[in-house]
Amino acid sequence: MASARVIIPDKVRKGETFEIKALIGHPMETGFRKDATGDAIARNILTRFACRYDGEEVFAWDLFTGVAANPFISFTTVATRSGEIELTWTGMQGFQHVERRKITVV
Repeated sequence: MASARVIIPDKVRKGETFEIKALIGHPMETGFRKDATGDAIARNILTRFACRYDGEEVFAWDLFTGVAANPFISFTTVATRSGEIELTWTGMQGFQHVERRKITVV
């Protein structure tokens, strides 16, 4: 089970650059460890992070091995209109986690 922490301002002035911060806890597995019987534990990593601002993708990140088990991301975008910020983490074994926040542009 994954859990995410997201920091996005509630209100931003139109045209202003604002920061989005996100951290997700995910049960990552490298694929190199073995279980008690000596069988390899299947790889289970996050493979993509994407941010949509009012339906439009404004940031995406493809993740590979070597990324922290609980990756932190921080990036900026420009406030154009009030709407929804949607953050989506995708991973192996059918994993997907979505967080949504409303932002008001004044």
